[in-house]
Amino acid sequence: MLKHRIISIFLVILVAGIGFFVYKSQTSPTWSKYAFKLGLDLNGGTELTYRADVSKVKSGSVGDAMSSLRDVIERRVNLFGVGEPVVQVVNPGIVSGLSDWRLLVELPGVADIEQAVALIGKTPQLEFQLVRPEAKNFTAEELKNKTIDEVFLPTGLDGQYIGSAALQFTNSGSGQISGQPIVALTLNPEGKDLFGKITKEHKGEVLAIFLDGVIISSPVIQDEITDGKAVISGGFTTEEAKSLVRDLNYGALPVPVELISTQTIGASLGENAKTAGVKAGIWGFALIVIFLIFWYRLPGFLASVSLVIYIILSLAIFKLIPVTLTAAGIAGFILSIGMAVDANILIFERTKEELKKGKSIYDALHEGFSRAWLSIRDSNISSIITAIILFWLGTSAIKGFALTLGIGVLISMLTAITISRTFLFAVAKKSFDNNESKFKKFLFSNGLHM
Repeated sequence: MLKHRIISIFLVILVAGIGFFVYKSQTSPTWSKYAFKLGLDLNGGTELTYRADVSKVKSGSVGDAMSSLRDVIERRVNLFGVGEPVVQVVNPGIVSGLSDWRLLVELPGVADIEQAVALIGKTPQLEFQLVRPEAKNFTAEELKNKTIDEVFLPTGLDGQYIGSAALQFTNSGSGQISGQPIVALTLNPEGKDLFGKITKEHKGEVLAIFLDGVIISSPVIQDEITDGKAVISGGFTTEEAKSLVRDLNYGALPVPVELISTQTIGASLGENAKTAGVKAGIWGFALIVIFLIFWYRLPGFLASVSLVIYIILSLAIFKLIPVTLTAAGIAGFILSIGMAVDANILIFERTKEELKKGKSIYDALHEGFSRAWLSIRDSNISSIITAIILFWLGTSAIKGFALTLGIGVLISMLTAITISRTFLFAVAKKSFDNNESKFKKFLFSNGLHM
């Protein structure tokens, strides 16, 4: 009992600190980087839907082509200064009900559709540039204030000259693969001649690779290359090397896209949706607490405290991941609050059955938790499976709902099985003679049972 009381005090102090963090992140400019990330429907902005023409892409490469297109557009909207943009590929198929590949772009806070469309609709530009002779003498501080054009010199070699790029791994002298990923380039005939000229005249210099004006690699020319084949090595991880291969293969030959729909959501509509969602959450929580305390008395009160802890922990995790909250996401979170109570109700009802058998409060609680666990486990696993399927197959709003629901279910298992149990055993003294006062039994009874 003493152990449970100490743990309970520690939990309350810990969660109070987390609650302070959640509060300050919403009210203090210093902590604003941890503020909730709001989706398009709450923050207002623009949603663009593109149809992708993959007719000229090999069937086995369509997925990579779409991934590269998504990465390119993500870089653009991030340069545009959009907070938490969502760019996702929507696959055609029986489940989605679509007949073609689409790209969904959500830009929270952006109201200028024409500017957004112009930015996204540009053709991806892959370029190879050398460092200007005068830039070699710039200090690090001077470089910070220079533009790309002031530091780098175009070579005329761009993505149209790339035949293909492939991921490879280095090997040791004995022929054994050492596992260091590299990127192998093959240029077309025109690119072969131009690349040979550049590498001959600029040996030992940096040949930077740009995609949409952003450096994606900066290898040093080691030797003259006349066979149209080159290797880019830079201490890549396997994922970084794969990403670079995609950019090189598809940067100059992007999947053509056609804008098929636009939607603008006003900030006032988003604010109304957010206010309504928060209000629904507060009312729902208040009614749940009233019911728990009225029907389950002391265990209901302790379950309400656990529910507060559940809400604080969930909100903190939403901030730290961070989860982009949408109206559907808030709905999922509110739903998970109700589901978080299910486990406590199962435990309390099981405990009531054990009390009817004449067991002490301590033993009844112990049996209640033990017997309710299997039902709690199975019901929560089914909810988690549902959330995973929704997240996998759904679009952005559905993904937000599924993510908040899934996180909520996982945390609710912790609060119901661990935290509620700790609080209850902190106040339920172990008794060997079952000689407990009527008042104490009343506090641990429920409903109309006295």
